[in-house]
Amino acid sequence: MNDPLMLQEARETPQVVAQQLERNRDAVRQVAQAIRERQPAFGVTVARGSSDHACTVLKYALETRLGLSVASAHPSVYTLYGSAPRLNNALVVAVSQSGASPDVVETVRMAREQGALTVALVNMQGSDLGEAAEFVLPLQAGDERAVAATKSFLASLTAFLPVLAELTADSELQRSLETLPQALTRTLALEGEARDRAEPYRYADSLIALGRGLHYGVAQEAALKLKETSGIHAEAYSAAEFSHGPKRLISEGVPLLAFTSRDAAGESAKAAYQSLLNEGADLLALGTGTGPDAGRTLLVPATGHPLTDPVSAALAFYLFAAHLSLGRGLNPDEPPLLSKVTKTR
Repeated sequence: MNDPLMLQEARETPQVVAQQLERNRDAVRQVAQAIRERQPAFGVTVARGSSDHACTVLKYALETRLGLSVASAHPSVYTLYGSAPRLNNALVVAVSQSGASPDVVETVRMAREQGALTVALVNMQGSDLGEAAEFVLPLQAGDERAVAATKSFLASLTAFLPVLAELTADSELQRSLETLPQALTRTLALEGEARDRAEPYRYADSLIALGRGLHYGVAQEAALKLKETSGIHAEAYSAAEFSHGPKRLISEGVPLLAFTSRDAAGESAKAAYQSLLNEGADLLALGTGTGPDAGRTLLVPATGHPLTDPVSAALAFYLFAAHLSLGRGLNPDEPPLLSKVTKTR
């Protein structure tokens, strides 16, 4: 049997990131120049599903690097309730693989008509969303056939980073982007270990994904993919919030997938994970930061910058998730009731 499309497409990520960096140079300069000239007062993201999880990562990136407060828009406020929030002085970033969801498109069109600086991160450049936005940063992921998005999600994490590198003159981030394909290739070499780490969870009914800061969006994406590909009831929590009530679930034996990092949130998250282990949690750590227990950690190659590390962590998780699905006797490419494109209004 051939490997599922989910794995095949995840393995294409190093090439996708390399060509995105090369092909988007002019678009990146245009977006950066527009932000400099128009000085948006705040940011708004517009997305659904995996794309919205990428926006959670982008929110932390914009807030920590530009000091720009960022909110997630609820498209139904405009498309169903008929209320148009005042976005005339906003940076509005919409993320979509297909660019076909009517509520996302209509919200971006409304924001642009108000005078917002609108940017679409989209894989289908000729899509409705690409036409609605003032600027487009193509994902450059190529054709993606698997229902469970992998390379397009990872491309969503990287597409706006060159803009931040230019706006902040962050040479370290620029170098990390240029070497990111090599780091992701090293991450792919962990596939055998990811498969072994997934094996103990073949019979799990529930799972909690934890992350903090830049990695919280990766935890959200992990929970979604576990639902999609393995039918596991999975939820995501901030590592800082989990102890405020949800921690009770570890007494019921619910396992934890804890994303580690090497950024400002890393030590705090690691301390929280250690506390959970001390209280008897079944915890697997995954990421570029060391976990509280080396024997329960899938250590991912660091990429050289806090903003690019979530990309390698998410790729390693996709390897884990695909093999978990296969280990449960399932096909991750054929999740019941789901299709590649979901159009909401």
